Amino acid sequence: MNWPNTITLSRLLGIPFLLYGLYIPTQGARWICLIIFLIAALTDWLDGYLARKLNQVTDLGKFLDPLVDKLLVLAPFLVFVELGKIPGWGVFIILARELAIAGWRVNQTTISGANIWGKLKTITQILSIALLIAPLPITWQIYAKSAFWLSVLLTVISGLIYLLPVLTPKDGN
Repeated sequence: MNWPNTITLSRLLGIPFLLYGLYIPTQGARWICLIIFLIAALTDWLDGYLARKLNQVTDLGKFLDPLVDKLLVLAPFLVFVELGKIPGWGVFIILARELAIAGWRVNQTTISGANIWGKLKTITQILSIALLIAPLPITWQIYAKSAFWLSVLLTVISGLIYLLPVLTPKDGN
């Protein structure tokens, strides 16, 4: 287990605290949750940076990193559905895409890293979660929900970009 993979797995440690804190309806708890979430999200950048810089990119890391990212994103989204902040069908679209891509990746002989669309999807998901967590004035809710719907749109686009070459016949038919 190298450092980048250890950092990837450390993101999992924040999820239980984040989930617990999201149910506490105080501004202090929300700020703590925001800090936990942003630190966990920043480790996503850190582990990738270190893996490339230290030449420690591994198939395990290529598998673990997106899996942990999915857990870090889906956990708060599911809480937001339960709390009535976002609709469940939007999260279902995100979950369906993630399961489809994960299933597709399992059947690949080599594991590829995320493309620019996958990275944009992740960034908008992180932004929308941060805005939904932060105890901001009610006028900011439009920005949080807009970021959420943008992340849903980019989730669909990035999923189609992954799957279209697989679904397109090779012989031109």
